[in-house]
Amino acid sequence: QVQLVESGGGLVQAGGSLRLSCAASGIAFSSYNMGWYRQAPGKQRELVATIPSSGSANYADSVKGRFTVSRDNAKNTVYLQMSSLQPEDTAVYYCNARSRSSFYWGQGTQVTVSS
Repeated sequence: QVQLVESGGGLVQAGGSLRLSCAASGIAFSSYNMGWYRQAPGKQRELVATIPSSGSANYADSVKGRFTVSRDNAKNTVYLQMSSLQPEDTAVYYCNARSRSSFYWGQGTQVTVSS
């Protein structure tokens, strides 16, 4: 059974930082491309950052320079370090695992940034 379990969300003031974690099980983690997406109320889910099984990470323009995605294949975990958070970053953040034939989502973790 595949599980992606996000953690680390919460309430933070504007300008603050949070680190999200996504622990994966049931997949060959090192061979999966991992990503973070977010969905704000009334908006579509959008890509935040991706980190492939090998290669460089990619970021949405809105988070470049503020967010950093990383992975620890030994721990089957992907991270999203978020700094200089702004109210517009408020959303449910979802972890995603993707291979050529499979696609999985986590349950999401709420991030709320107060002004």
